[in-house]
Amino acid sequence: MIAADWIVPAVAVQRFAELLYSRRNERRLRARGGIEVGAEHYPLFIALHTAWLIAVLVGAHFLTRLFDPTLLGVFLILQLARIWVITTLGDFWTTRILTLPGAPLIRRGPYRFLRHPNYVIVALEVAILPTMFGLYWIAFTFTALNLALLRHRIRVENHALAERRHLDKETRLGNV
Repeated sequence: MIAADWIVPAVAVQRFAELLYSRRNERRLRARGGIEVGAEHYPLFIALHTAWLIAVLVGAHFLTRLFDPTLLGVFLILQLARIWVITTLGDFWTTRILTLPGAPLIRRGPYRFLRHPNYVIVALEVAILPTMFGLYWIAFTFTALNLALLRHRIRVENHALAERRHLDKETRLGNV
């Protein structure tokens, strides 16, 4: 057994658990009036991340026997950061872009420092997991594809949050 035989399935199980949590939050947000935007690109993320995990598992078996435990440590630290993002957003965390009109923006936790910390974490994960096994071409390919999708997604998300950001700013300035 190689390290990829337990690391990649563990990441897949984590992602599946996150999808279940996301679906629960989606139902709650929709019940409160949440609006989804950018749904058309969502299946591309599912396909990309599924293909990424499969490519890493297959590549680790057939293309390399390398393993860098230091990068596993970095990946585990990223998982702690991921948990920080998810717990900070709480019921607002989803894998889709859902916005609840009039709700204040989250400005605590990692959102004090970055607008989109989860996307930074995911971009690093996509690069680090294959690199951990010496699969540099998989890291490069999937990182490039992920960044292209994220570029579009961030634009869509920023547009969706613009009204809430404006209301949030006015509230903080005392204009509402």
